[in-house]
Amino acid sequence: MKCAINKTHGGATRSRPAGFTLAEVLMAMVMMAIVIPVAVHALRIATLAGEVSQRKTIATRIGERLINENIIGTQNSVVAQNGTETAGPYEFHYVIKDEPWAPLAASGVISSPNGVNQSVVNSSAIHQISADVSFAAQDKTFTVHLSTLHNTSQQ
Repeated sequence: MKCAINKTHGGATRSRPAGFTLAEVLMAMVMMAIVIPVAVHALRIATLAGEVSQRKTIATRIGERLINENIIGTQNSVVAQNGTETAGPYEFHYVIKDEPWAPLAASGVISSPNGVNQSVVNSSAIHQISADVSFAAQDKTFTVHLSTLHNTSQQ
């Protein structure tokens, strides 16, 4: 930025700004052309992260509830259920599976490292109940997977 020097009466000098040069204006425009798209992209990512986080919380609650309902009303057989649940304006699709726990059935060790005494526990008595809850956020599909083990011999 250049300054012009003006003389006033009394012999004192004052400088006043004359404006920006073309190079300064172009440099400012280049900087804005770089910074603005980066800032907009960062805001979009932050918005997506917040939206996904909120919906993951809801999907986790739905999955936990479905697993608990499945444990309460389980039959000792392989069950697969699916459906859709609406929470507010959002839709969540779920798949529930109840099947014998494969690691216990496939293991030949009597006392495993995870502390299961397999000579006492029937391999078909332990079931793995899992829930996959999927949802859409900003035209992308996300899935929350939950699972737990359930001893069906205690029913």
